[in-house]
Amino acid sequence: MTGTTDAAAALHAPCSGPSVWRGGDLANREEWILRLSSDQLAEIDSALREARRRDLTLLKLTAADFPLPALAGELERIAEALEHGRGFVLVKGLPVEQPGEPAASAVFWGLGQYLGRPVPQNADGHMLGHVRDTGRSLADPATRGYQTRAELPFHTDGADLLALLSLRTPRSGGRTSLVSSAAIHNAVLDLRPDLTERLYRTYFFDRREEHAPEEPPYAAAPLAARLPGGALSMRYNRCYLESAQRFSQVPRLEPADLELFDLIDAVAASHKLRLDIDLRAGDLLLLNTHTVMHARAEFEDRDQPELKRHLLRLWLAFPHRLRIGGARDGVTPRDVIRPRNAASQPETSPRRLPT
Repeated sequence: MTGTTDAAAALHAPCSGPSVWRGGDLANREEWILRLSSDQLAEIDSALREARRRDLTLLKLTAADFPLPALAGELERIAEALEHGRGFVLVKGLPVEQPGEPAASAVFWGLGQYLGRPVPQNADGHMLGHVRDTGRSLADPATRGYQTRAELPFHTDGADLLALLSLRTPRSGGRTSLVSSAAIHNAVLDLRPDLTERLYRTYFFDRREEHAPEEPPYAAAPLAARLPGGALSMRYNRCYLESAQRFSQVPRLEPADLELFDLIDAVAASHKLRLDIDLRAGDLLLLNTHTVMHARAEFEDRDQPELKRHLLRLWLAFPHRLRIGGARDGVTPRDVIRPRNAASQPETSPRRLPT
């Protein structure tokens, strides 16, 4: 009985450490920003030339093929901050306009190799994603957030790390916001301690048609889990939680569940907790989806197709560490047995690097 009591008490203990932060405290500070120097940009350009020389398809490009002898140390510090620190970093100044999309994709992929293992982002097995408006409605169960210009409330993605490289910005709107999941947990504990236990219950998330035929169309997971040492891992997407209710096999959400979701949404959107970021072309946003939620405001896009908002996206798994319940390992591709070995990942886009 004592063990059960201790476990319950641990769930109600407030989170602490660097993953607990308030956006209002960070808005006018820059310790979470890396502005690339001319030397670092020259090293990236040298790595791109070496990758071209090796004449590899993009998905076969490894860190060894994209050598960054000095910048590798900085990326190692970034990886440490992502997994064990604040949970997010903004890298500014990557060249994306003059070299063009293929070269920017190669640089993005090459940098990602130093941070984690790329995992599939959809059931088609795509490893490098394109975030742009397709005119689809988020109300359509087959639509994902990266395909629409509509507002995206605070949520987490399906991998350990999310990387977004901005190639082009919209005409207006589209602001990105971040919030500490641990700070949200503490706010729930402080404002509605009676709802805290529900954070650790199992809920059901709509998979939005991103599943193999033999798999269920929904996934079960708790919103929150405590890691060894007491750190918090959180998974949340209200849109997917509510659309999973379309399946008769999924238990019905209770009124208290909706009260919890309302509280999470309200706390996450508060000016005190959230950090707003206007991504510019060449900005690379990196975040740990276990410890940071993100949102995006609705945007108005440009008329010319070649000028429309466009971001590249990578989902990355932590290279050395499995979380409680396993790493968030992306989406299982249809008709593909996904290997666990990074060197044998299915190649869905065998495009060679630009010369």
